[in-house]
Amino acid sequence: MKNIIDQLLLNKILLTAALSWLVAGVLKVIVELAINKKLSLVRIIGAGGMPSSHTSTVVSLAIATGYYIGLSSADFAISVILAIVVVHDAVGVRLETGKQAKILNKMVFDTDVFEEINMEKRLKEYVGHTPLQVLVGGIVGIIVSIICIYYL
Repeated sequence: MKNIIDQLLLNKILLTAALSWLVAGVLKVIVELAINKKLSLVRIIGAGGMPSSHTSTVVSLAIATGYYIGLSSADFAISVILAIVVVHDAVGVRLETGKQAKILNKMVFDTDVFEEINMEKRLKEYVGHTPLQVLVGGIVGIIVSIICIYYL
């Protein structure tokens, strides 16, 4: 078991992506505190918000993979395609899902029209990202990757 943990701690690509995710999550908490004057530690792991931790993670994963394994490797190709899919999903499908959840919550909980629907809790509205949140997440991923490449 110790050997497995040692190997994981030596995996610079994994550490870079994990650190990028953590930095973006902490930034989400800070942004939430600055805008809404509310400390919400759940923002570290929550979906949606500024910046996109999903984008930050996959961008740093792709950069670290390209740097450590090579731009012509299959690993780099896979990580770039993964990044494209995740970013597209964050700014497309999940953003629209959040908008739909907001409308459904308003219809179900703010009116008497849907009394027959037995919903116990509201749908999550904060699941996607605006293009700006994705852009900032990408920038965080780039910065964290550069720092990790020089200091890990």
